[in-house]
Amino acid sequence: MKVLVLSLLLGLVCDAQEADDQKGLSQLSGKWRTVYIASTSPEKIAENGPFRVYLCYLVFDDEQGTIDIYFYVKLNGEWVAKHVTGEKKENNTYVVEYEGENKFEVIYASDTVLVISVVNKDKNRKCGEIQLAGIFVKVNDIEEKALEIFKELLKLKGIEEKHIVNFFESGN
Repeated sequence: MKVLVLSLLLGLVCDAQEADDQKGLSQLSGKWRTVYIASTSPEKIAENGPFRVYLCYLVFDDEQGTIDIYFYVKLNGEWVAKHVTGEKKENNTYVVEYEGENKFEVIYASDTVLVISVVNKDKNRKCGEIQLAGIFVKVNDIEEKALEIFKELLKLKGIEEKHIVNFFESGN
């Protein structure tokens, strides 16, 4: 069963990456909003956790091979603005330093929805490698295809559904 799920996800990822590689990711630059964040380490996405982030803006620079991420994170009950820059590696993957080293990968992208995968190497090495996933939107609707890819990504990463933060329902 895992082979079937993996094959399906890989097929969807390959289709998405082929299209993205042809047109580049820079066209995805702009305002984005967090809808779902999920993690194998629930404390990292809990209230005041470092990965309970509210994404505001992404800037993909295809020529420079960089990504700039502008977001808010709640610290001690207050939302704090953050900005990090990452370097493009391969296959729409970026390395970003934030709470350790993060491998940030675009799994699926359309004009209005973005599904990402992050592998965080915890800076304190307390948690080792943490798996994260997220869905971000430009509008209030989420494409069914993006939801399916997100759900398959969670299975692949071993993230339980109970470890998903829904920003629409949580009032963030």
